[in-house]
Amino acid sequence: MKKLPLWFCMAALLISRAHAQTPAKEDPRFAGLDKEFNKILSTWHAAGFAVAVVEKDKIIYAKGFGYRDYEHKVPVTPHTVFAVGSNTKAFTAGLLGILRDQGKLDFEQPVRNFLPELVFATNDLNEQVTLRDMMTHRTGIQRYDYSWLFFPPKSRDTLLYRIRYFKPHTPLRSRWEYNNFMYLAQGKVAEKLTGRSWEENIRQYFFDPLGMSHSDLSVTDMEKEQDKALPYSVALDGSIKKLPYRNIDVIAPAGSINSSVLDMGNWVSMWLNSGKYKGKTVLPKTYVREALGLQMAIWYNLPDKAHPDLHFNGYGLGWFLRSYRGHYQAEHGGNIDGFTALTCLFPSDSIGIVVLSNQGGSIVPDIVHNILADRALRLGKIDWYGEAEKRLHAPPPPAALQVRKDTVIIKGTDVHRSPGEMTGTYTNNLYGSFEVFVKDDSLFARLPLETVYLKHRGYDIFDATSSTDFTVGSMAVIHFLMDDNGAINRLGIRLDDEEPAVFVKQKRN
Repeated sequence: MKKLPLWFCMAALLISRAHAQTPAKEDPRFAGLDKEFNKILSTWHAAGFAVAVVEKDKIIYAKGFGYRDYEHKVPVTPHTVFAVGSNTKAFTAGLLGILRDQGKLDFEQPVRNFLPELVFATNDLNEQVTLRDMMTHRTGIQRYDYSWLFFPPKSRDTLLYRIRYFKPHTPLRSRWEYNNFMYLAQGKVAEKLTGRSWEENIRQYFFDPLGMSHSDLSVTDMEKEQDKALPYSVALDGSIKKLPYRNIDVIAPAGSINSSVLDMGNWVSMWLNSGKYKGKTVLPKTYVREALGLQMAIWYNLPDKAHPDLHFNGYGLGWFLRSYRGHYQAEHGGNIDGFTALTCLFPSDSIGIVVLSNQGGSIVPDIVHNILADRALRLGKIDWYGEAEKRLHAPPPPAALQVRKDTVIIKGTDVHRSPGEMTGTYTNNLYGSFEVFVKDDSLFARLPLETVYLKHRGYDIFDATSSTDFTVGSMAVIHFLMDDNGAINRLGIRLDDEEPAVFVKQKRN
């Protein structure tokens, strides 16, 4: 074969590279979005977000807006890694779909057949709760999120053990009750049956075959990523406030995946193509159809007058199911400190949308999703931005303007005890333990994630105050309780239940 001149080879290589890096012509459906999306950033004081739109087996639109590092004005790119929160659930449920296809489990058998160390509060639940019940949030057990969010143990086994103390809230299969613990348990089932960690299974069955090279399974790994988003919230004055990363490894199967919109686009493409990616099966086709089908109704209200074509609300296997302007939609959101995510599928239209933002509890992904969905589906325009802005500036309801009675300092009730009488270690089966101690004549509580100052309100009642965003208002009141002889022997904090959780004071040796 005749050799070509070196200069010719180099020129051909440069031309080839230039051609490969030339972006595809922008789809006219998404023209002019930059101005609209930048306006959203400004209005909602958001640091940044990234979007991707998938059609059939191609990502047809992907872009970053705002900043992944707001302080240093480092822009978001389609490769920027965000926490996707509860979007993780579809991955965990998908593992069980693969294991069922391998003949290792059955969704309809009691889950304790596969994970006997999982114990519920009643014999009926032990005998009847199935994997399908857990996958569809119909166990009748409420969330008990403070147990892992504010009192996290060091191991998943310890967290799994706490489930036996969760009181049933409604009868089994009678009502939809979202529960992160049930997805932790599914992850433990997968570990038990494969002999590998949940993380190893996710990499083997999803990240590797889908080419999700900008995805990880813990914030400790995310912090090593070069193109990563930092977490933010919006302060009361409207300023953008940086937050610390929240480590949720202890309940990882329910929400610890971090990813980019391009990687999540591959995940979406697989779902739109009946479980296949680049011609290879990742998820069984039968499972994909089942997971995107209605398994449990969430609510039964009629559509409102403003949007009569937004109706029905149910749950599949790791997916919320809704009607969006006459189009069947499967979606899931994700929220963890400083991040809000949304992944959406329109299976009948072969359209998928991913919106990832580095603002906690944000409305931005919802607005952006609606705008993109209308354009991708070629629907008539609705002013989603304007509707959201009206709600933003609407006066709060009268009840919100009233000061809660239980936050008012009780006059004439100065504490008559010495702070030392309250000190000690307090324990609850559902939440674990924490210490109350005295420093410089002031009372403090050393919780697992932070130390809070206990400000006296009245009698033996104190407000937990903190300079961080970890303390939640509903758990900020600590009421010390006494025995028949007047000695402090326990305390109450209102956490997940309407009634306060009681922590018993441990006797000193």
